[in-house]
Amino acid sequence: MVRTNWLRTLRATFPHISFQESDTFRWSPTAKTVYVAPLRTEADLYTLLHETGHALSNHVHYTQDLRLIKMEREAWDVAKEQLAPLFDTSISDQVVEGALDSYRDWLTARSRCPECNQTGVQQDETHYRCLVCSSIWRVNDARMCQLRRYKVIK
Repeated sequence: MVRTNWLRTLRATFPHISFQESDTFRWSPTAKTVYVAPLRTEADLYTLLHETGHALSNHVHYTQDLRLIKMEREAWDVAKEQLAPLFDTSISDQVVEGALDSYRDWLTARSRCPECNQTGVQQDETHYRCLVCSSIWRVNDARMCQLRRYKVIK
């Protein structure tokens, strides 16, 4: 399928989803909009289908890291099983696992204690506690910027 038709096809197939051109691909549950970066490659199509998978799955904000991984997996499953066939393409397990690995790596970095470098336990959306040294730290969202961890003084 011609690249320029990818977005047109999704808009026609899912008129209840808003698609808006942007610099980055992302799903905004607040705006109920899939933001679409320039579509140049088949990898861009996969990302667009993944973000559309979030929309079709009605994904909203998450508060626990494990929920994020579950939502990402669900969006890839929708992209792979339901959406890719619309474009006569397939999304390999390698593509999906590579994308999920980037989230796993990010979540591992968030949970790493800034004091002793052991893995901590998530306490709430932005706070973790180390089971080894009892440190507590907070993290920024950092999905679109550099991850920061800040030790919380007890």
